[in-house]
Amino acid sequence: MVAFTAEHNAFRQLVRDFAEKEIGPYAEKWEANGMFPAHELFPKMGRLGLLGVEYDERHGGQAADHLFTVILHEELGRVGPCGVALGIGVQTDMATPSLHQFGSEELKQKYLVPAIKGEAVCSVAVTEPDAGSDVAAIRTRAVPDGDDWVINGSKLYVTNGVQADWICMLARTSDGPGNGCFTQIVVPADTPGFQVHRKLDKLGMRSSDTAELTFTDVRVPLSNTIGEIDLGFYQQMSQFQNERLVLCYAAVGSMETALTRTAEYLKTRHAYGKPLIDNQYINYTLAELSARLDILRHYNYAAAEAYIRGEDVLRFASVGKLEVGRLAREISATCLQFYGGIGYMEEMWTARYFRDSPVWSIGGGPDEVMLYVLSRLDGYHA
Repeated sequence: MVAFTAEHNAFRQLVRDFAEKEIGPYAEKWEANGMFPAHELFPKMGRLGLLGVEYDERHGGQAADHLFTVILHEELGRVGPCGVALGIGVQTDMATPSLHQFGSEELKQKYLVPAIKGEAVCSVAVTEPDAGSDVAAIRTRAVPDGDDWVINGSKLYVTNGVQADWICMLARTSDGPGNGCFTQIVVPADTPGFQVHRKLDKLGMRSSDTAELTFTDVRVPLSNTIGEIDLGFYQQMSQFQNERLVLCYAAVGSMETALTRTAEYLKTRHAYGKPLIDNQYINYTLAELSARLDILRHYNYAAAEAYIRGEDVLRFASVGKLEVGRLAREISATCLQFYGGIGYMEEMWTARYFRDSPVWSIGGGPDEVMLYVLSRLDGYHA
């Protein structure tokens, strides 16, 4: 059992209170608008120290342990909507880890510090129209020209992309063999030639904006390079582990709320003279789903402790991501079914949650990629 301290518990209450006040009441409005106002929400989070939990204090972070990150994303997932939790996760654990770990002090002061304060919204751009899970197929190219990179190409499915002030982008920088030909580069959104080509219309996670971005002769200084030139692929793979872990934490929080809300509804809904929850099939089904969720929650805690010890969490992140995605789809379908006709209506949270849940098995690496990784780790291949 993970040992949460009084400080951890106080932080959990802080995040829960914030989310219930500043996020929960606006869920349906932001869903209808197709995005949440990141430039309004993030400064409020920055003032509470919620956007740089593990980052260095000299950059405005809290220098806290990874369990605080677990708590943050559990609570954001618990309150919902899932799209807001996703957009915040991009800011805290998908666009900034490489900058924090590998970036120069100049880059950190210019881009990381404002992101931690919530004064700048950031995003990460890896996927392209012809390069999704196969990151090595990336075509967007950055070519050195004097003291600048000149960037041409496009990026797809970029969460926070419409509102982002800067992008952590992975670009091809050489034509060498293997994966040693990509570089991570900070691209400010106000750079000439950068364009939000279109805001994408998604099935779910509608409260987070997702964009297609284009780069036409975009010039940024060579000093905007994160870490080493041509080592960006490996840096991005490390960043992916943070991404997958926080997705697992948030998904568990959201599933817990879904089961709790469904149970409360079934206590008030009567059929054949008794509450629906007294039907043995229903309460056994909920009990089984809750048990499986508890296993995943504690698997997350084991992953977090391994992360704190400095261990490789590739297997933890891959197993967790795979199983969280599958269970989320099952729980969302079950909750909708148990609500009956009203659960199928857009006015009910079950409809939104049913649309949101597939992304846990797609974003940050689909189930098939997780299985590919695990089959290689365990030797299940020729």
